[in-house]
Amino acid sequence: MIKEKRKLKKLTQEEMSEKLGISLRQYVRIDSEKAFPRRDILKKLILELDLTNEEIGEYIKIITENFA
Repeated sequence: MIKEKRKLKKLTQEEMSEKLGISLRQYVRIDSEKAFPRRDILKKLILELDLTNEEIGEYIKIITENFA
């Protein structure tokens, strides 16, 4: 879901990692839903991608299921 939102905004993974202040490697893991971002990064991600409350809930559910 994060990847799709990023692509809709026409941002590359490199651009998102710069905006979030994290390494490209770390962002790629978030983008592919293999890592859950720290709270401060999640806040920035929500703002950069204009995520709705529903999308945030869906993202957290997906990530939680991936780590269960």
